[in-house]
Amino acid sequence: MFGSKTMNRTVTYGTVLGMSQIAEKTRAAESEPLTERQEAVLDAVLALMVEQGGSLTMNDIARRASCSKETLYKWFGDRDGVLTATVQWQASRVRAGNYDVQHLDIATLRESLENFARNWLTVISSATSIALNRIAISEAAAGKSDLGRIVLANGRLAIGERLKPLLEAARNSGLLCFDDSEMAFRTFFGLVGRDIQIRLLLGDTLERPSTNISKEAAAATKQFLTLFSGPRASDEITQTSKFNAQEGN
Repeated sequence: MFGSKTMNRTVTYGTVLGMSQIAEKTRAAESEPLTERQEAVLDAVLALMVEQGGSLTMNDIARRASCSKETLYKWFGDRDGVLTATVQWQASRVRAGNYDVQHLDIATLRESLENFARNWLTVISSATSIALNRIAISEAAAGKSDLGRIVLANGRLAIGERLKPLLEAARNSGLLCFDDSEMAFRTFFGLVGRDIQIRLLLGDTLERPSTNISKEAAAATKQFLTLFSGPRASDEITQTSKFNAQEGN
């Protein structure tokens, strides 16, 4: 479906060679919104992954979702198509929120970055995300399917493309200072995720209450803004500090 099963593992700036076909399918799929019934099918796929790992078949999916195989093939094409849509459905929860490029300030930027970080931490901490990533790693190592590349293209890489316009808008307005948006995104991604995802994938039972996730998102955002703060951000922070000091007197 996506070409040879032999994966080219050369990596350049966060992309995997040979993924153009997957990216093309991603763009086509994202242009068509899911119906409630299709979303219910994908939720059933995620539940199956948690229960039985990567051995699920189209028969399993049809049975769990109370849906005919013919309908599944019509909607998604084949098993890889179902898995691609499932990854996209899971990753769609991670967004930076709404912002006005023309009126972007440090408070709005901080809020948008914290929203993104909080959403991503919530997703990767879920049982469904852990199950999905474990299956993708296993199948990628065994060369059994394209699921690893599907997860990479529709997960990490797609999420990066959603956040980079915000980073670039903040740079253009003087709130951030960096040369390369991919490098800036990878730094933020690392500050947010740290070792959490790998520990969860390896079975560590980390407690992830929403209050902790919010604190971690805020801390990662503060660290990122400290590293990449632009001249306008520094001015706004100084003005805010002076105002708060005056209010306290």
